[in-house]
Amino acid sequence: MNETKLLRPFICRRADKISEYANNTEAIQTKVLKRLIDTAASTEWGVKHNYTSIRTYSDYAAQVEVQDYETLKGYIDRMRHGECDVLWKGRCHWYAKSSGTTNDKSKFIPVTPRGLQKVHYQGGFDVVSLYLRNTPQSRMFAGKGLILGGSHASNYNLPGSLVGDLSAILIENVNPLVNLVRVPHKSIALLSDFEEKMDKIARATQKVNITNLSGVPSWMMAVLKHLLEITGKNSIDEVWPDIEVFFHGGVAFTPYREQYRQLIRKPDMHYMETYNASEGFFGIQDDPSDVSMLLMIDYDIFYEFIPMEELDSPSPKVLPLWEVETGKNYAMLISTSCGLWRYMIGDTVRFTSKEPYKFVITGRTKHFINAFGEELIVDNAEQGLAEACRQTGAQVKEYTAAPVFMDADARCRHQWLMEFSKHPDSLEHFAEVLDITLQQINSDYEAKRYKNITLQPLEIVVAREDLFNNWLKSKGKLGGQHKVPRLSNSRQYIDELLSMNS
Repeated sequence: MNETKLLRPFICRRADKISEYANNTEAIQTKVLKRLIDTAASTEWGVKHNYTSIRTYSDYAAQVEVQDYETLKGYIDRMRHGECDVLWKGRCHWYAKSSGTTNDKSKFIPVTPRGLQKVHYQGGFDVVSLYLRNTPQSRMFAGKGLILGGSHASNYNLPGSLVGDLSAILIENVNPLVNLVRVPHKSIALLSDFEEKMDKIARATQKVNITNLSGVPSWMMAVLKHLLEITGKNSIDEVWPDIEVFFHGGVAFTPYREQYRQLIRKPDMHYMETYNASEGFFGIQDDPSDVSMLLMIDYDIFYEFIPMEELDSPSPKVLPLWEVETGKNYAMLISTSCGLWRYMIGDTVRFTSKEPYKFVITGRTKHFINAFGEELIVDNAEQGLAEACRQTGAQVKEYTAAPVFMDADARCRHQWLMEFSKHPDSLEHFAEVLDITLQQINSDYEAKRYKNITLQPLEIVVAREDLFNNWLKSKGKLGGQHKVPRLSNSRQYIDELLSMNS
C-alpha cells in the first residue's frame, strides 16, 4: 500500500508556509529572537545579560558579545553535571559530541527538548515536505527509509543523560510513529562498532523495500558497498527497486556524486542536500536544479553574520540576516533554544538569493579538511607533526595536506606533501605517529579512521627542496605575509605542488 498519497496533503501544508519566507524575513527573524529572549530571561545567562530589558535586535547586539565554544564551555560543563536554568530554561540531558577546539578533543553541544523539536525534528519534517512538493510522483512511504546514525554513551554517569552523535540523539528520541517507516531497529542503529553496524544493517535491510536514504555520504557509501558484496548484485536498485531519494549532509557531496550514480543506476534517482549540524538545522536544498540551500528562518534559530574581512577585527561588524548581501562570504552566528547565544559555529556561507534567502557553504573560518566528516583543523595538524618530529628526530620545513577522495572500493585517505629540513629516521614511523596523534586529539578523525573502514592510513609524499618556495614564487607570492595553505578540502593546491615535485 502506498501511504504517500494519504500523507502528502498533511505534510505539504508546511511547504506552503515555507513559501512565505520570501516576503517576511525580518518579521519572522525578529519574532524568533523575541521568543528566545523571553523564554531564557530567567536563566542564569538571561539574568546576567539583562534579557528583560531587551526590546530590539540592537539591544540584543549591544548586551551580548559574540561567543565561541571556549567562552561557553564552562556553562555547558555545568549543565552536563546536572545544573538547570543555566543557558536555557530547565535541565538538558542530551549533548551532541562534535569535533574539538584548540584545547579539547571534543565539543559537547547542548540539545534541549525544545531544540530537538523546534530545530532538528522540524528540519527533518521540512525536508520531506519540500521533497514531496517537488516530486509529485513520489512513493517514498510505500516503503521504508534507511536512516544511518551514530552512537551515544553515558554523560558523567548521570541517569538519563547521554552524549553522542547528533544522529544517535535524533534516533533515540524520535516519535514512535516514525519508527514505523524507518530502519534499522534501534538495537542496530545505535551500535558503536561501525563495522558490526554496517554488516547488520546490510543483512537486516536486504529484503526490505527501501525507498529513501538519510545520512552522511561517506558512511552511507560504505554500507551500500557492503550490501552489494553480500547480495552479489551490481547496483543498489537491483536490491531495492523502489529507491528514489538520498537525503544527504555533513560533508560536500560533489566528490561522491559520480560514485553514487554508479552505485544507484536509476536515471530518476533524487539527491537532496541538507545542512544539519550538531548546533542546529540550518538549510535545505528546496530546488533540485539549484545547488544552494534555503535558509530555514522560522525555527528556534536567530541568525547573524560577520563579513569575512571583518573576522579578525577586535570589534567586527555583525549583521542580522536582513542586512547581508549576495555574493559575499560571511561567518555565521546563531542564537538557539539549545542555549547557544551569538555563537560562532565556524562555518562560512555565501548568499545566492535574498527573496528568499538561499546560500551555499563556502568553508570554515579556518583552514581544515572535512571531506569525510573528520573536521581536521590546523591546530590538530601542528600538534600531530610536533609529536611525530619529537619521536623521529625530524624537522618539517613546509607542508600541506588534502583529501584523496573515495575510489571504487569506498576507500579514501589524507595525503600530506612535506618538505623536511631534517628527515625522520623512518618515514613509515613518522606517518604512524602523526596518524595516531591526530586520532588522540580529534574524535571525529578517530571515528573515521576506525578499523580503516572509510578513512585509510594517511600518506606522506616527500617534497623536493624549495618546492613550496618555488610554488609561491610562481604565484608571485614569495615573501611578505603570503603563506602555504596548510589544510585544504580541495586538491587544487596539492595537485599544483605535486606537478612541480620532480
